[in-house]
Amino acid sequence: MAIYEFLKDGIKQVKATQFSAEGFRERQDLQRLLREQIEIVAPETMVIAEEFGNWEDSSRRIDLLGLDKQANLVVLELKRTESGGHLELQAIRYAAMVSTMTFDQVVEAHARFLSVQNQEQDPRKAILDFLGWEEPQEEQFAQDVRIVLVSADFSKEITTTVMWLNDRTLDIRCIRLKPYKLDDRLLVDAQQIVPLPEAEDYQIQIREKGQRKRISRQQKWDEHRFFDTLGENVTSELLTLAKDLLQFATDLTGQHTNWGKGQVGSYNVGANLVGTRYSLFSVYTDGTFSVNLGWNYSKFTEHDDQLTERYRDEVNRRFSLDFEQANWERGFPKADLRILEKDNGAGFKQLINRFMSEVEALSTSS
Repeated sequence: MAIYEFLKDGIKQVKATQFSAEGFRERQDLQRLLREQIEIVAPETMVIAEEFGNWEDSSRRIDLLGLDKQANLVVLELKRTESGGHLELQAIRYAAMVSTMTFDQVVEAHARFLSVQNQEQDPRKAILDFLGWEEPQEEQFAQDVRIVLVSADFSKEITTTVMWLNDRTLDIRCIRLKPYKLDDRLLVDAQQIVPLPEAEDYQIQIREKGQRKRISRQQKWDEHRFFDTLGENVTSELLTLAKDLLQFATDLTGQHTNWGKGQVGSYNVGANLVGTRYSLFSVYTDGTFSVNLGWNYSKFTEHDDQLTERYRDEVNRRFSLDFEQANWERGFPKADLRILEKDNGAGFKQLINRFMSEVEALSTSS
């Protein structure tokens, strides 16, 4: 991105430069100036401390520690270099270190900062006034830590890392301060490049959606949630069928149902016979079911290596399916639950019952 000066007789490009070439130092100049006008890189932020490092066994210091209007702490790390160094990793360490700070600890840090700056203010009152609070509200204070990275430029490595971290619910912003020389003046183009301001709301929505999906994948389903979700996707007749199959499974195996995890819910029916686990079938919230008998094929190689293959042939024939051997033995080949409506539902139960009887017979004979 270039900057141009518009003159009456033409357009003149403003020459880009580097902070170091202009004699600007990182702490003494860049940090000092931004400390006095922090809104340039972090709007609605109050500077709490400078070169903050109130922890044992570490000589590390946060360039600037701030507080935003939502009472979140803000870690600001500055670099005058073109690449941004390893700002993101450094800032994440700092964010973790300050994440447990209490209101009183922040007041103490601000008191030291004001003393160094020779400012005679009440640090507690200054913080409360900034937040619009009459009294400290610990339950709302420092519930999160935001990170602001400030540099003359950022490598692709850093921006890619920051975007990935933001997708995982961190709040990191990259502010590029690009210096330009115009005659004897130094101009600075300050731009937020991650996240892009015009796309920030959209990116937040995408991030929250991704977070919900990740939580959903990790969360185990239960009976109430499963059938509520299934009921949104299938007819009342299919919902009744799914409940009937669950009761059938409980009566058949005498064991608790295994509720699955993931974005698509499932209950998975299996049985333990003579110390061996056998998978039978599964039903899913998207209105499908799977026949899992083929998954057990390796358990019969010594006694009847064609057992599950015979059931594959029967399932394909009886229910007009086309399960291939590879998918059958890999386990959980899926089909539309509507296939089991009416008489097919009873036939499916008979098939599962017969499989269980054969397995029991093989188990006791061995």
